[in-house]
Amino acid sequence: MNVVIYICQNKVNLVLLLMKLFENTEVAFKLKTDSELERAHFLFRLIQSQPMVKIGTAVTNFALKAHLPVEGLIRSTVFDHFCGGITEEDCIPNIEKMYNKGNVHSVLDYSVEGKEEEESFDSAVETIENIIKFSEEKDSIPFAVFKPTGFGRFGLYQKIGEQKELTSEEKDEWERVKARFHSVCELAYSKDVPLLIDAEESWMQDAADDLVEELMEKYNKEKAIVFNTLQMYRHDRMEYLKALHQRAHQKGFHIGMKVVRGAYMEKERARAEEFGYLSPICKTKELTDKNYDEAILYMMEHKNMALFAGTHNEESSYLLMELADKYNIEKEDKRMWFGQLYGMSDHISFNLAKEGYNVAKYVPFGPVRDVMPYLIRRAEENTSVEGQTSRELNLLKTEKKRRKL
Repeated sequence: MNVVIYICQNKVNLVLLLMKLFENTEVAFKLKTDSELERAHFLFRLIQSQPMVKIGTAVTNFALKAHLPVEGLIRSTVFDHFCGGITEEDCIPNIEKMYNKGNVHSVLDYSVEGKEEEESFDSAVETIENIIKFSEEKDSIPFAVFKPTGFGRFGLYQKIGEQKELTSEEKDEWERVKARFHSVCELAYSKDVPLLIDAEESWMQDAADDLVEELMEKYNKEKAIVFNTLQMYRHDRMEYLKALHQRAHQKGFHIGMKVVRGAYMEKERARAEEFGYLSPICKTKELTDKNYDEAILYMMEHKNMALFAGTHNEESSYLLMELADKYNIEKEDKRMWFGQLYGMSDHISFNLAKEGYNVAKYVPFGPVRDVMPYLIRRAEENTSVEGQTSRELNLLKTEKKRRKL
């Protein structure tokens, strides 16, 4: 069934449900103290202003490069709101509180970006393997996750994706990258811990997709252990998903997929314009939304697929709930997860969890200085996505009013 028709037929139900479930701010913010609620309100008011985000980004980058003593200020404001801590152990109190009091799981996300040295890649593997072992022991942490560029150079992925000839040194380098991927996937398989592999910029993604598919074919014979990521603001991703499904059917492996709208929109459009090629990004937000909903509909319609729906969109969340009901998929079925970022969309996460659905927060961690590129990207995305910050602010205001702050 066409997803647009399906949504239209259920629009009345969606609106009625939207008026109920996701507006319960008492449930959404029950873990926040009054001071944490005030801090969140302050931060989202700043993020709502594009000039303030640009100024704040420039000042923060300058202060860090000049080694000014600002890490304490960053830690007590934006870092503590959007990150779980500096180390895995730092995150545990927040993780256990969300799980024990809100039934919300966590995905520990080592959010150090932009490293290019072999030593950093090997260190990242060690960190992810520790998280996998950690996840095996804790019901509150059902997944592990990593970024492809955490294990290898961006330029190497790009060169392979462009099908350029590698030097002998680069061939050896790529073998080391593949070995890192296989090492963590083999451990995840042995520990029965599903492993999410994030998507990145389109001009390096082809090489990552091919490698992840090779891993799925090896480790996903019985069920989905290895998950790739689809960024549905790309207009070619439905075609890719359908082609992958055909190959999975022929070769006999399960597909694990995290489905998101995307995280590099401004950068993608700017590069396409600079180099004069067709932008991979959908022309409108509405087309991206349609693409996203089409992907989750397709995955729910077919067997041998496991879905991690990363979304901050209420209507997409309701669509998935309705599809689960339509296809008789139980709320606690481990093949279906809802995911949101730590510090955002608590009204979706905690209200879904209260209804009994599998929900996981992405909880970033890492040294303050190394995590700043991630935090800056979060702020820029919130500014560029129409309505996101306004929704957060309105809900926070409602809860402040309810608490009479």
